[in-house]
Amino acid sequence: MSIFQYSAVDKKGHTIKDKLEASGSDDAVAKIRALGYFPTSIKEVSFRQKGKELPVSSDRALEKHTGISISFGRVKSKELTVFTRQLATLQDAGLPIIRGLKILSSQMKKGLFKRTILKVIEDIEGGSTLSGAFVKHPRVFDTLYVSIVRAGEVSGTLDIILQRLADFREKMERLIRKIISAMIYPVVVMVVAIGILIGLMIFIVPNFAKIFEELGLELPVPTKMLILFSTILKTQWMCIPSVPVGGFILYKCLGKIKKMRLLIDKTKFKLPIFGNIINKSTISRFTRTLATLISSGVPILDALNNAKESTGNAAMAQAIQHIHDSIRGGESITKPLRASKICDEMVVNMVEVGEETGGLDAMLNKVADNYDDEVDRAVEAMVSLIEPIMIVFLGGSVGFIVIAMFVPLIKLMQGIGGQ
Repeated sequence: MSIFQYSAVDKKGHTIKDKLEASGSDDAVAKIRALGYFPTSIKEVSFRQKGKELPVSSDRALEKHTGISISFGRVKSKELTVFTRQLATLQDAGLPIIRGLKILSSQMKKGLFKRTILKVIEDIEGGSTLSGAFVKHPRVFDTLYVSIVRAGEVSGTLDIILQRLADFREKMERLIRKIISAMIYPVVVMVVAIGILIGLMIFIVPNFAKIFEELGLELPVPTKMLILFSTILKTQWMCIPSVPVGGFILYKCLGKIKKMRLLIDKTKFKLPIFGNIINKSTISRFTRTLATLISSGVPILDALNNAKESTGNAAMAQAIQHIHDSIRGGESITKPLRASKICDEMVVNMVEVGEETGGLDAMLNKVADNYDDEVDRAVEAMVSLIEPIMIVFLGGSVGFIVIAMFVPLIKLMQGIGGQ
């Protein structure tokens, strides 16, 4: 028996957090539902054997008493997507699930993913379901993945559900790749521009400063500021990498504070240039995730809970939670979606039509496709806008350095000519 820590929602909408003893995750879910609660998250925290409680975090003890080994590393999203597509193909061909998993595991390289699949095979051979085996490996199979697979098992259409899951993951990865590839060029230009400016400040400006000092020239304010900045940069150059690293660490630390994370994620939507892209890509991820879950047979409340976790944005997750609470209170999805203001009116109208016609999943997919196209156009517009901005920035910076350095020389030449 294991000890599970769970978070659930009661009939009044209050969040309940507690622990219970169960033989497995499925048994834990059944017990939570028997209490009249709706489970939102379940995590195994310890394992009981002969009156002893073993913490799950103790790797050796857990492996010794349960056979579950803890592995370090990570599984790439692309690997999981390819695995899902291949497993769906094998299921469609009529192969038993264990045979299909054994075939796929034999093709994998040694690592976390292969060890996980071998453990999944052992669990299924021991009587577990596929989703029940997957849920034991949250570092590889997230809650969304497990929920969709469980829905496929219940409906008896696992092959079709796996195909939809593979399609969903491929579309999401395609969107991410487009954004990353579009950002490579402006990022490279930015790095080169900053490198050129730093080179000028460290190697060129100090030589001019030495000449000015030897000649005893009275320097204008811009030149003094430039030389001061150059001196600081040359003597404290080792602090340059600490600025982005420190900023990243600060961002991560603030992100762990709930209120700060919410404020940061709301600010992301309001950023110039980037805010529109972040907003549309987040909505696309939410609508496509929700469409995949609903088409797989997952109940709407469960689907919203899983979609909320997949957005990766606290502000969006808060809005989805409000939609979830309103639907649980008896409203349709359209009214709270319109009140949340996370989507424009056209999207709300499309969802309303889909809800009325019974084709909500298809309409949500259309919304996601529409937003994907808008993200593509927004990224292209951003790249075309960033290029001239970078040229102006680099040209202006170099021009300022040149003017600040040559103005004293020009004054010196004019003084010599006047004599």
